[in-house]
Amino acid sequence: MTEKSNMKLFSLNSNHAIAEKIANAAGVSLCKLSSRQFSDGEIQINIEESVRGYDIYIIQSTSFPVNDHLWELLIMIDACKRASANSVNVVMPYFGYARQDRIAASREPLTAKLVANMLVKAGASRVLTLDIHAVQVQGFFDIPVDNLMTMPLFAEHYCAKGLTGDDVVVVSPKNSGVKRARQLAEYLDAPIAIIDYAEDEDGRSEAYIIGEVSGKKAILIDDILNTGRTFSEAAKIVELEGATDIFAVASHGLFADDAAKILDATAIQEILVTDSVITKEETPNNIKYVTASELIADAIVRIQERKPVSPLFAYNKG
Repeated sequence: MTEKSNMKLFSLNSNHAIAEKIANAAGVSLCKLSSRQFSDGEIQINIEESVRGYDIYIIQSTSFPVNDHLWELLIMIDACKRASANSVNVVMPYFGYARQDRIAASREPLTAKLVANMLVKAGASRVLTLDIHAVQVQGFFDIPVDNLMTMPLFAEHYCAKGLTGDDVVVVSPKNSGVKRARQLAEYLDAPIAIIDYAEDEDGRSEAYIIGEVSGKKAILIDDILNTGRTFSEAAKIVELEGATDIFAVASHGLFADDAAKILDATAIQEILVTDSVITKEETPNNIKYVTASELIADAIVRIQERKPVSPLFAYNKG
């Protein structure tokens, strides 16, 4: 068998849409399985074709409902291993629990490490993910972890819109996102700015900007768009500081609770996210999706054909 004919792709229930796009881009078909829940919430999976000797790729974002999707993934891994699959590769466009990557206060769990342990123990051979929240989570695994970067996708979108050069500024809404902002800024040949916070004499938090945004088109950047409050506050600050236009970009659009209403009330002209997550929540009116399916499909094919994945991180500005 050729390398590609020895692989099988399966989609679990978190994001069938991106799984179908990934399969089309990779030039293969999604394989058959059934997954259902009993009345008490137990999950049952039945793989409806042989996987013996095959390299299996399971596509599943651990997004809302996070725990249901995580357990479905673990059960599917176990089913593949018990059916004598050659390898079980987990494709997680969105890696839930990655934000719990450190112990910030006494007696807190290290949940990202726990999830890593569970995936390895269940029988995963490799994890392929997209813009994981904290890159150090890769070190929690004792198996290969490939973390794909979305910056080339975003850079291509903004370059096509003409958002490049010195009249553009990439803004990190918090100081923990400086590296992410700098990566996009390098693609766009643009400067960066950082929103930071300090306490005033009365103990109140006060925001200030490091960098220049006045008279510029500001692109706010984060990895996870959850409640929308981070972008909302950042948009107010850069607007007050004189930004002429405001855009926002995030790798994963969760849009929890009232995020859509919060974001619709801002001066943000466009919110760009990937299709890593399907949300059942309302989305903002100015939402724009860029698909990560071709990037993920290319990575799967490269892994299967024993080729380097690093060329996927490059973006030709020309």
